[in-house]
Amino acid sequence: MITDEVKQELTQHIIPYWAALRDDEYGGFYGYRGFDLALDKKADKGVILHSRILWFFSSCYSCLKDEKCRELADHAFEYVKNFCIDYDDGGVYWMTTYKGEPSDTMKHTYNIAFAVYALSAYYNAVGDRFALDLAYKLFSDIEEKTPDSYGYREAFTKDWKIVPNDALSENGLMADKTMNTILHLIEAYTELYKAQKNERVGKRLEFLLSQMSDKVLDPERNALKVFFNEKLEVIGDIHSYGHDIEATWLTDLACETLGNEELTEKFKKIDLGISQNIRNIALENGALNNERENDKIDKRRIWWVQAESVVGFVNAYQKSGDEKFLQAAKQVWEYIKTSMIDKREGSEWYNEVSFEGEPLSNKEITGPWKCPYHNGRMCLEIIRRGVDF
Repeated sequence: MITDEVKQELTQHIIPYWAALRDDEYGGFYGYRGFDLALDKKADKGVILHSRILWFFSSCYSCLKDEKCRELADHAFEYVKNFCIDYDDGGVYWMTTYKGEPSDTMKHTYNIAFAVYALSAYYNAVGDRFALDLAYKLFSDIEEKTPDSYGYREAFTKDWKIVPNDALSENGLMADKTMNTILHLIEAYTELYKAQKNERVGKRLEFLLSQMSDKVLDPERNALKVFFNEKLEVIGDIHSYGHDIEATWLTDLACETLGNEELTEKFKKIDLGISQNIRNIALENGALNNERENDKIDKRRIWWVQAESVVGFVNAYQKSGDEKFLQAAKQVWEYIKTSMIDKREGSEWYNEVSFEGEPLSNKEITGPWKCPYHNGRMCLEIIRRGVDF
């Protein structure tokens, strides 16, 4: 049964892998391990990576009540608290050196959102009030420094001057705003709202959900637009399959956490339409392709896309009762077991695998973006939801 299988994957593979990356000399966790499994102890440490590790071990403790996970969450919190937050100008840094000194001081709304997400999860797991205070402070930084007349700006200097959004732009485009940032602000504010049902947080979460339904959603295609200019007008013709399926369950969760029945019903319809579309156009040979750009399909199998699709399809099954979604989740989980999980001693999941099933050796096993957040969360969500197949 999948619940037993994912729990074993979580406790016997994913948790031990990330626990072994703990840096007891300089704090936090080592920042890079290549495909060859060589560990670079002097690599820069990504702040997104550390926020995601903090979220991961906090959530593992909440679910499993394993004191080792609590200790690792405490260790991650100390690093985020002491080295990642800019207490002078607000927000968080983009990157630190291996010793914890700022190495890239860019402020990014997406990055700050992940710190809010992580600190809120840590508070919800262990009740540390200072962590919650930090989450509220970063929430205020986002709300006071990044909005414009249309939504949230994304990339800034240390002192909040707008810069080009290289960090989240791809496909030869330069986007002022992205679906990705809106989605992960929703995710972060959902976790923060869960802490105390704060009214201001709830109102901003409702605003972000309205941006998702009114600006990001393409209702004719049952798909989400990806890149936008300053006025939230779409640029490029790109469809990110992984973000679509991830967004379905995150927006459903946001509505449920708010306790808003009207929004819950509205997004249930939206998200089932997206899930159906992704199942129809992106699921191929048991796994999800990556994205479409114009008329070209990128068929690489990326670790986070597969993980999110399992949760998204299970969520669609729970919302609809339609067995085809459960079958889709089962197909992808079987693919993950055979092709995505790296069986080498001392490794975790491959970052990317070709359509033909060959792991891509130019992609790291641990890095600024390669983390335990997506695959670990998949395991935790399947355990929490109690769906077996």
